[in-house]
Amino acid sequence: MSRSGKIYAGTSGWAYAAWKPDFYPAKLASAKFLQYYGTRLNSVEVNMTFRRHPTEKLLAGWIAAVPEGFQFAIKAHQSITHFARLRGVAGATVDFFVSLEPLREAKKLGPVLFQLPPDLKCDLPRLEEFLGGLPHGARAAMEFRHETWFVPEMYELLRGRNVALCLAESEKFETPDISTADFSYFRLRKEKYSAQARKSIAHRASEALKHGDAYVYYKHEDTPDGALYAEELIKPA
Repeated sequence: MSRSGKIYAGTSGWAYAAWKPDFYPAKLASAKFLQYYGTRLNSVEVNMTFRRHPTEKLLAGWIAAVPEGFQFAIKAHQSITHFARLRGVAGATVDFFVSLEPLREAKKLGPVLFQLPPDLKCDLPRLEEFLGGLPHGARAAMEFRHETWFVPEMYELLRGRNVALCLAESEKFETPDISTADFSYFRLRKEKYSAQARKSIAHRASEALKHGDAYVYYKHEDTPDGALYAEELIKPA
């Protein structure tokens, strides 16, 4: 199989003391969590940006804490996805990407995830307008949470802008496994993943490398299972 990408694996967040001692050392200070996380995983999905814009100081701290090659996937602010619901947000979207410029300059910015509200039904003109306002060359992923969105016309709109369909799964919902960009984005939200299920995920991520990089994020929980599963994905064979 020809591969053209790399697997970036992690969890949605890192600031969880409950991960001691099975992931974080028992005596590790919380201020050192991200630095340690970066020694074992090569990416993280940041959800706090859904509610507040990151400051330059905050981003500088993140950049300094992790090694070269580490990638931060960033969840877009709710003002874009949930308040305006993608309508008339070209300016706000550009501003959001501008706020992430320190990460891009440090070569540590992964995709920006735009997660839509579960009650937002398919509206192709709305989506087309939004996609047209994305900054040129921006790496973005769309997470649709209403089943009406999964139609060929939507996939074609994403392909036209090289935007990834977020391959999300939970106990209630599962996105069709369809590639729309030169990278893939997985959000794994089920409560449990058996050894067989994790083997299947590893195969899917490996297959996704045919298209480019694969970003894979397990949910954060009160246990470090997700972090350990992510580490399993990127360990050398």
